[in-house]
Amino acid sequence: MSEPRTNLERSLGLLHATASNMATMVGIGPFITIPLIISAMGGPQAMIGWIVGALIAISDGQVWAELSTSIKGEGGSYVYLREAYKQFVGKMIAFLFIWTFLLSGPFEIASGIVGMVEYLSFLLPHFSAAELRLLAFFFGIVTIVLHYNKVKFAGTVTVILWAFMLVTVGLTIVTSATHFHPEYAFSFPKSWVTFSWGFVMGLGGATLIAIYDLMGYYNICYMEEEVKNSGYVFPRAIFISVIAVTILYAFMNFSILGTMPWREIASSKHIATDLVMKFYGFVPASVMSILVAITAYGSIYALMMSYSRLPFAASRDGFFFNWLSAVHPKKHFPHYSLLLVGGITAVACLFNLDFIIAAAVSSRILIQFIGQIIGLTVLRRTRPEMARPFKMWLYPVPSILAFIGFSLIFISSGISAIALGLVWLAVGGIFFLFWAKKRSEWPFGPLEKPDKEVLAESRS
Repeated sequence: MSEPRTNLERSLGLLHATASNMATMVGIGPFITIPLIISAMGGPQAMIGWIVGALIAISDGQVWAELSTSIKGEGGSYVYLREAYKQFVGKMIAFLFIWTFLLSGPFEIASGIVGMVEYLSFLLPHFSAAELRLLAFFFGIVTIVLHYNKVKFAGTVTVILWAFMLVTVGLTIVTSATHFHPEYAFSFPKSWVTFSWGFVMGLGGATLIAIYDLMGYYNICYMEEEVKNSGYVFPRAIFISVIAVTILYAFMNFSILGTMPWREIASSKHIATDLVMKFYGFVPASVMSILVAITAYGSIYALMMSYSRLPFAASRDGFFFNWLSAVHPKKHFPHYSLLLVGGITAVACLFNLDFIIAAAVSSRILIQFIGQIIGLTVLRRTRPEMARPFKMWLYPVPSILAFIGFSLIFISSGISAIALGLVWLAVGGIFFLFWAKKRSEWPFGPLEKPDKEVLAESRS
């Protein structure tokens, strides 16, 4: 079964791809999670969590780079997981990825919207918590409306928002660095490294937050049929994004740690605004709040653009409702899939931010991240002849490091988030059996052979 061709437009290049990845990675993440990660580790040693998170992202980035240049098709992970496992369990793993994505994807976008609104609350001090949630819901609807255009327009908007992100991060670093006090940055509590189970769990919680901040280095891979020369663009966009954002985070996080006692940072709800307020006053702090909100919106916008392609890809493959495979007749984007993802996102904006982050990360680790790591090894062994324009450096070391890291994050994500993820997977398994029986596919039909149409033998 080959991927059906549609009238999607290949109009995105390396700049669009890198901007999409970086805007997604930064967004609201570091501006709301610096206090959370410091709380998780109990001091400036929180930098260890960021270092571990960066190591996992760099290792996993190689997994994405190899898979994305070896397997073509809109939908990214859906296609990779389908081709890696369908010889053994049919399309079950690919289906479960889409199923978990329906929870994790919109919740990830919603976390950016809720965090953005928390920063805007500095300018709206009289808004109640309920009113702020409704404002977040409104931004979710606005984002859907702004995506009702050709993908080239969406790519241009993403580049503009990415530029705002660079300015905002730069101003935050300059503000922090010019008021840096080493005694704050190195004020470690007594016995801050004990190598106890409590320390391991704290490190796992901090790494979960760090990975949440770094998620998105693969964002453009979901849009393979809308990218020009994707075999060239994908690995470069992934590595440029991971390295650049890791460096930005290192400077930003360390400089913020040196501006005030870490307990004050841990209690802040909008740390970038609070820093500017402390040193420069209300008006500059208000400007910073707006800049952070725009930066956050860059991530929100890029995520909704790419994530709306996932239900579309599954529907086109026959494993979701047929209407989700519709492409807008004039503007050439999957508009019903966009409405589904955007609608769930708007509803998810009504939940608590801490829970949103934990649910967004934990519910996709088992199927997407760990599933792809194992899937890469499966493909290397079952399809050794497959062309691989990019091959993982030092294989299998990066795969092992990413596997261990994501396993630690999953264990540390909390009972409620783990339970939600496992229950959601179980329900998804029931739906998969329903769909497989309806289509007479495994386990109610024969297993499929690898699809030569989506493999990269002919790609340069």
